Amino acid sequence: MNMLRRFFLAGVCLLWWLQPLRAQLGSTADDVLQHVPMASVVVLKACGADNRHPWLETLATCAASYAVGTGVTFGLKHSVHEWRPDDSDRRSFPSGHAMYAFAGAAALRHEYGHLSPWIPVGGYALATIVAADRVWLDRHYVHDVLAGAAIGTLSAELCYYLKRRVFKSANVDVAFTGTQFSLSYRW
Repeated sequence: MNMLRRFFLAGVCLLWWLQPLRAQLGSTADDVLQHVPMASVVVLKACGADNRHPWLETLATCAASYAVGTGVTFGLKHSVHEWRPDDSDRRSFPSGHAMYAFAGAAALRHEYGHLSPWIPVGGYALATIVAADRVWLDRHYVHDVLAGAAIGTLSAELCYYLKRRVFKSANVDVAFTGTQFSLSYRW
């Protein structure tokens, strides 16, 4: 059995295993799992894995990816006003859970994709499980999670692109003194 089938079966088993726990946990499993790919970037770095960037650049890029994705996602949620499938509120489009999960998966690919192709595959597989679970729980439609996935991936890609273009310049200085963060640009 190839690895992709194993990931798929593991995801289906995880969803099946989480379903009986919904009565006790509510939706907390989704609320935690959405952040696991991005947390993995930091945990792998803390454990000494060889990523592509120093601590400050890694943390700044990950935080910027979340910030950009959050701004776009919640701006759309409050503009579009689409009803959720369970009719609980009008903030269905796009899926924030999918956005966070896919932003983290894209960050995993950028930081650790050079070590093994299975690290990003695992990140994207978990992000896909989170997105599928949101549809399964009737919290989102399929187009909601697809839009959230696209926003998360594109926000991470944009932040990594800008980091390569701006922070590699000799005219940019970043400093953290323990109490304040400063950024300066010379021209």
